[in-house]
Order: sequence, then C-alpha cells, then structure tokens
Amino acid sequence: MRLVMTEPVERMERPYARRWWALLVLCLSLLIIVMANTALTVAAPDMTKDLGLSSADLQWVIDGYTVPYAALMLLLGAIGDKYSRRGALVLGLVVFGGGAVFGYLADSAATVIAARAVMGVGAALIMPATLSLLAATFPRAERAKAITLWTATAGLAIAAGPVVAGALLRDHGWSSTFLINVPVAAVALIAAFVLVPPSKAGHHDRIDYVGGVLSVIWTAALVYMIIEGPHFGWGAKAIGAAVVAGVGLVVFVLWELRHPRPILDVRRFTARRFAGSNLAVALFFLAVFGAFYYLTQHLQFVLGYDALQTGVRMLPLAGAVFVGSALTALLTPRVGMKWTVGAGMAGGTVALALLTRVDAGSTYGDFVAPLIILGLAIGLALSPCTDAIMGAFPESELGVGGAVNDTSLELGGSLGIAILGSLLATSYSDHLSDATKGSKLPASALDTAQDSVGAGYAVAQGIGEKAHQAAARAQQATDPQQAAQLKQQAGELASGARQMADAVGSAFSDAVAHTSLVGAVILGVGTVLVAVLLPRRDAATPQEQDAEKEPADSRTA
Repeated sequence: MRLVMTEPVERMERPYARRWWALLVLCLSLLIIVMANTALTVAAPDMTKDLGLSSADLQWVIDGYTVPYAALMLLLGAIGDKYSRRGALVLGLVVFGGGAVFGYLADSAATVIAARAVMGVGAALIMPATLSLLAATFPRAERAKAITLWTATAGLAIAAGPVVAGALLRDHGWSSTFLINVPVAAVALIAAFVLVPPSKAGHHDRIDYVGGVLSVIWTAALVYMIIEGPHFGWGAKAIGAAVVAGVGLVVFVLWELRHPRPILDVRRFTARRFAGSNLAVALFFLAVFGAFYYLTQHLQFVLGYDALQTGVRMLPLAGAVFVGSALTALLTPRVGMKWTVGAGMAGGTVALALLTRVDAGSTYGDFVAPLIILGLAIGLALSPCTDAIMGAFPESELGVGGAVNDTSLELGGSLGIAILGSLLATSYSDHLSDATKGSKLPASALDTAQDSVGAGYAVAQGIGEKAHQAAARAQQATDPQQAAQLKQQAGELASGARQMADAVGSAFSDAVAHTSLVGAVILGVGTVLVAVLLPRRDAATPQEQDAEKEPADSRTA
C-alpha cells in the first residue's frame, strides 16, 4: 500500500477502493471549520471577561471569521478546480491550523479578530474542496449517500462544538478552544495525503479572475453590511457597504453574462431546481444559526447551565440530524427531493413555532421537542439540496459548485444571526424596560442591563454583591440604629437583585418567543417559495446528462 496517494481518480479503471476512508477525512475537515463557530458561542463569555471585550469587539471576534470565509469561497473553489482540489484542502488545513495557533497565543481583541480572519481564509479553502473532492471521488450512484453523510457531519458539528468547548473550559481557559483545532487539522492533513486521491479538472480554461475579484468584493461588502447594520446601526459604514454590495453584484452579473468562460454561469439560477435548492439552503441556515444563537444563550444565562452542560443539552439536535439524514436517503429516491426538502423546511418551521411558547417558567424539557424536530428537519432537507446544487455543475467546476452551496449556507447563517439576533436584542431591551418600570434602578444600570442578557444578570449580581456588603457592615456596626439602617438597606438591595434577575430572565424568555415567531414566519414563507420553485420530478440537469456521456478518459477526479 502506498504511503502517499498519488494516482488521480480519472486514471483508475474502477471506483477508488478507499473512497469511504477518504470521505472520513473530508468530514473531519468539515467538522473543525463548523465547530470553530459553534464552540466560540460557548467560549465567548470567558473571552469577554478575560480580554475586556466590548460588545462591538465580541461581534467582530465572531464575524471576523465569516467575512473572508464567505467572500473567498467562489474564487478559491475555482482555483482548486484548475490546479489541485486536494492541494486546496491541504493548504486550507495549514492556514486554518496556523490561525488556530495564532488565536491560542492572542492576548487582545485585535489579535483574536486577526486570528479568526486567518482561520476564515483557511475555511474558505477547505469547505468547497471537501465537496468537490467528494463529488470527484465517488461515482454518481453513491454520491447522494456520501453527501448525506457530509451533511450529517455538519449537523453533528453544530452540537459538538459547545460540548467540546464546554469540556475544555472546565479546566482550561478560552484559548484552549482554539488550540484543540490544531491536532485535528494535523490528523486531517496527514490523512489527506494517505487517503484522498489528487484531483483537478481534466479540462479547465483560464480562470475568470475579474469575475472572481468582483465576487469577493460584493460578497464581502454584503456580509459586512449584514453584520454592521443590525448590530451597530445604519450609519455611513453600513450604508456604504450596502452600496458597494449592490453595485458590485450588478457589475458581477453583467460581467459573468458577457464573459465566454465565467467563473460562475449565473444563468444557472434560472433553473428552478438549482435556484430552489440554493434558496432552501440559505433560508434553512438563517433559521438554524439564528435559533442556535439565542438557544445557547437561554440555556446558559436563563437556565443557568455551564458551558459543558449547555453543549450536552444540544446533543438531541445532533442525533436527530443523523436520523433525518437516514430518512432522506431512503425517501428522496422514492418521493423526490421536492417532498423531502418541503417536509424538512416545514419541520423547521414547526420547531421555531414551538419555541414561541417559551416563557419565564420554561425548563429544558420545553426545548427538547423543538431541538429534535429541528435536527430531523436539517437531515431531511439539506442533503438533497446539496446534491442538486453539485449536480448542476460539470465535473470541471465541482469546486465552484461546492463554493456556491457553501456561500448560500454562510450567507443564510450570517443573515440569521444578524436579523434574528438584532430582533432578539431589541425585543429583550423593550421587555426589560417594561418589566423594570417603577423600579428605583439607576438609568445607567438599566442601560447596561439592556445591552444583553449577560449584562442584565451582571447588573443583578452587582446589586446582590452590594446587598452582601451592606449586610456585612451591619454585622460590624456598633451603633444599633446604624446597624438597623444597614440591615434594611441590605434587604432592599437583595430584593432588588432578585427582582432584577427575574426581570432579565422573563424579558429574555419573551424575546426568544417573539424572535422565534418571526423566524417561523420567515421560514414558513420560504417553504412555500421553495415548494413553488422546485420541480415535481427530479430530472437530471443538462450538466448531469452531459457528464454521463463523457468518456472515461475525460472525466475529472
């Protein structure tokens, strides 16, 4: 057996014997780039306290990863197609691992944001490479099954990130959540050389670098606008980014329509199956990432679970993703993707609708059913969409196909956190203001508490600490009258702390219910749109039909 796999798939007379082991490497690579975001949501409170991050700093720590990740995927996917898909994967793992080491050593907001941006560049190399290598390595008869396992891995990573981060945070600092990526990336890197065959397009013309740069500009500007506007206000930066995104998109489309060899043939979006699949992916991850954003906060802050306990309580979602993936593998060939995708999106809508019942008295048991239904929905809907998107591209553009799928996913997730996260913050602030009317809480303290649920509980804790200090002074006082006054003050402060904590919990629970309602409406409307777009029969695309006619010596790996 060769130590390093050097034979390209297109030269093999039979399907690659170790293709399922290769899939394991691709799934492992996917696992760490998805976990890089979900783990951070659990590590964020410790990082904020240790580095003294402002809310703006924390937002850019999270989204510093997203901007290069979303913006670069299309161009890097095309480069991988032309030169080496495995090379793109390997380089991505090196860059990602290097960024993780940088993050582990970071000691300021600026260095953490820079480290996350480097990791985002690595992820932009890895993500489309995993899908293009999968599609290149597996024969068409097995590709849908392989994509199902790839999708299930993404679902697992959503829940596994908090579990891993929570376990690390019990005995280590927040920086350990960066370092854990390094050994995983190293294993995937070595295994890629041993198990993943080299791959590139058999026939590929010059890359449309102008189109690639235009895609970077408009996508980066769009993601920046999505982050900046809802969180920091629609000032000059957000409006400027919106203008750049709009103009950039128009110029990109016009250029691609006129270019003889575009980096992305935008005419593909006129195909109902392709357009519907991309819309489904974007809307689904809008709902999933948005819900994940506020569910983890509710479990940690309102219900009082620590990082590990929060992660463990998200595991029903991961298990349900695997069940849903198994179901879609059985059902899609029989009833067609229109029905499985529609059922999945409808299930996601139901899951969000169930979360509208959340209130101050809700326990973890009230979240179990929505988590399971949401996991089943992910498993049902996403695999057929990814398979349809990849099937719309010829073998020479598999990296671009993977990039389109992943860009839809990332844009949807960014929109989910921005739209639902902004709505959550506004709703929480309004409910807290109503709940504390008539209280003697200073205006400055209320403003602080309205910033976030974590800040609200911090204000309540601060009032409680003042109550303990007053009680301690009362015990030490020698003057009975002074002692009585201090004791009364301590009682009032203690009561105020309890009332503040109750108001924060109630306001955030009401905000979760309100935000879930809006999310359910968005996904419900999206379900109808996707159902209209997707054709009833899963006819092969022209690209798939052409690929089936290609001679063996012209197939790409």
